[in-house]
Amino acid sequence: MDETEHFELTEDPHVPGDDHRVPRDAVLGLAACSVTPTRPDSSPRSGGYYLDDGPGDQPPPNLDQVADAQPRIEPIKASTARPYTVFGQTYVPMAQVAAYKARGTASWYGKRYHGQPTSSGEIYDMYAMTAAHPTLPIPSYARVTNLRNGKQVIVRINDRGPFHSGRIIDLSYAAANRLGLIGSGSGEVEIDAIVPGARASL
Repeated sequence: MDETEHFELTEDPHVPGDDHRVPRDAVLGLAACSVTPTRPDSSPRSGGYYLDDGPGDQPPPNLDQVADAQPRIEPIKASTARPYTVFGQTYVPMAQVAAYKARGTASWYGKRYHGQPTSSGEIYDMYAMTAAHPTLPIPSYARVTNLRNGKQVIVRINDRGPFHSGRIIDLSYAAANRLGLIGSGSGEVEIDAIVPGARASL
């Protein structure tokens, strides 16, 4: 395959009112070629979530107490570090864990993807403290701050997305809940990559 993997789609799979998504067999085909599998973008409709996505039928009673991810040194998954193209946009993942800070809109994804493979090959657990990002290393860790209310969480990046020009990170249901983003479906956040072992800035 080419150095940059192309996964061209012509329609946004998460446009409210439509039901387009990246076909599962296409995702698995990319994975078989050691390419970064791509997960559909999550663009919530008015009311907090898209179509059949949303909170689970029986969320755990201690959802508000789900602990932050614990940063640790982990090897980067090679198949997620190669450049890839989605919807005509080429993304170049970071080759190593390093300082990174960005502000933008966060969204979340829930039961529609619960139990499905992520780009890391791990199974998505909407009640774990994880997130998807287009270019941060997989796996890696980041602190996410809700700029409206100051709430913070630490998430483990184990998936790719969102592929929507207005969004910079897709949070698990548990992370979005802790940040107070469930009802709105999205919100402005700041992302700070965490480099395990590095001194925290003052």
